[in-house]
Amino acid sequence: MAASVDPLVVGRVIGDVLDMFIPTANMSVYFGPKHITNGCEIKPSAAVNPPRVIISGNSNELYTLVMTDPDAPSPSEPNMREWVHWIVVDIPGGTNPSKGKEILQYMEPRPPVGIHRYIFVLFRQNSPVGMMVQQPPSRANFSTRMFAGHLDLGLPVATVYFNAQKEPASRRR
Repeated sequence: MAASVDPLVVGRVIGDVLDMFIPTANMSVYFGPKHITNGCEIKPSAAVNPPRVIISGNSNELYTLVMTDPDAPSPSEPNMREWVHWIVVDIPGGTNPSKGKEILQYMEPRPPVGIHRYIFVLFRQNSPVGMMVQQPPSRANFSTRMFAGHLDLGLPVATVYFNAQKEPASRRR
């Protein structure tokens, strides 16, 4: 059973980044042992390495995964919305991003100020797209909607997001 979009509406993921959609696939995201649920808090230090992502589906289905931060550089003035953190295409269903083609290498969360949302968006592809996709010229001002439109991906099939904020610097004695 796919998840509800209600937390995505409350967290303004639908609106700021995505249009309303009906989830039709399951995607589980883990940083270490921590399972990501909508709106949970993750320390940036726990997200230095790419997460473990498990995608439902059959191996004859292909998926695209996008991770973005719509709150860059700050939630009150997100003039770099969206900052893209990761793009992987041609991921076979029932597997994980390591089986796909990484277009943009994972970049860990580094929120400079405020609480940022980090959003994982999964799209089902109509056909392989790896040869058609180029790395974005910049991580800043990425648009998940435009990216999906360019590749004819349609609406997402699954999405999950977490919150993170800058960690206090450790004090030396």
